[in-house]
Amino acid sequence: MVAQDPSRESRLVVSPGNIELGRGAVETLGEYATTYGRKVLLVASEEIYAIHGETVESVLDEAGVETVVYDEVRPDPTVENIESAHALYRDEDCDVIVTLGGGSSIDTGKGVGILATNDGEIRDFGVDVAGYEGVPNPTPPLVAVNTTTGTGSEATRSVVVSDESTSTKFLIVSKNVVPTVAIEDPELTLSLPQSHTAFTGIDALTHAVEAYVSVESWSVPDEFATSAIRRMSRALPKAWADGENVEARTETLIGQLQAGQAFTNSSVALVHGMARPLGAQLHIPHGLANGLLLPYVMEFSLMAAPEEYADIARAMGVADEDDPDREAAEAAVEGVYRLCEDITLTSYLDDHGTIPTREEYADVVGKMAQDAVDSGSPDNNPRKPTVEEIEELFLHVYDDALAPDAPRRS
Repeated sequence: MVAQDPSRESRLVVSPGNIELGRGAVETLGEYATTYGRKVLLVASEEIYAIHGETVESVLDEAGVETVVYDEVRPDPTVENIESAHALYRDEDCDVIVTLGGGSSIDTGKGVGILATNDGEIRDFGVDVAGYEGVPNPTPPLVAVNTTTGTGSEATRSVVVSDESTSTKFLIVSKNVVPTVAIEDPELTLSLPQSHTAFTGIDALTHAVEAYVSVESWSVPDEFATSAIRRMSRALPKAWADGENVEARTETLIGQLQAGQAFTNSSVALVHGMARPLGAQLHIPHGLANGLLLPYVMEFSLMAAPEEYADIARAMGVADEDDPDREAAEAAVEGVYRLCEDITLTSYLDDHGTIPTREEYADVVGKMAQDAVDSGSPDNNPRKPTVEEIEELFLHVYDDALAPDAPRRS
């Protein structure tokens, strides 16, 4: 598989209009808010607002910006989250959206922006309904104040929404939802608990790996992806082991940003196609679902892209340039398994997820596999899976990682 050559055709590279990066970056929020409007809807979860809300509101207040707070964002935001936040935005006559948090807050803010400038319900803009680039009008100015080190949502044209009425997630993709500004302040990530350091970090690694091996890969996102893989594989264990390590936090913050820039300009693939239904059915956080699936999908796919997976192994530092590509590719799989073990990824299943019996799980595997295919993401995988192969992968993941007595949980 050869990365596409942009000299042969025009390619769109999307990115936030501005990126503020470094300690104290949050202090620039007021300047941006006053540039774009007079009244901000601040979107956050209750937990994140309790930690950082006072800081952000103080910056906005000093800039003379009025703030309206929506602090009911849930992990894996729902249709109802977006609708209620949009109602507040509309009723309070806001003109700027500021998100505080990670992917859940950012995706909620993007959803509010879609409804603010486009006719229809949020479900109408899913790629399965409207296709890619199915949002006609740009959102109002959106400033994403990032507090996690994983989703990269502040750099992407993607929105993932949970539809609780159907126990599914749907994806919206449009250049018209990319945030206007991304604020990346490592000091805001110091409060991230160890569990979510693990989830968001492995999420970022997954974004970078999938972007690099995707059939939509090309030179620009490839550079973002390899840099992100290098950073995340080295810094994530350090940030997980010592949450006060500002240098490691900064590296993971940059890594997840680059991973977001990688996959939004390339694509995600089979891991994400499977992670969405797995997370929806088992109530597993998105990053945890990605991390659980990643090594199995890599193992399944490496025969179709040994050179790319070998590059990933070398970026991770688990293979040398002289190693044959197939051996290096296999080392990449083992490297991911080892990284997941280092951050005790499967240990979080006790508190973050509802694991059914194998019989109950097997009953929904067919639906999950079909949902994965319907998402379109598996089409970007270097090895094209059948529905039956996806079902087998789901069952293998259960037996090896999800079941209470699974080898990876022992």
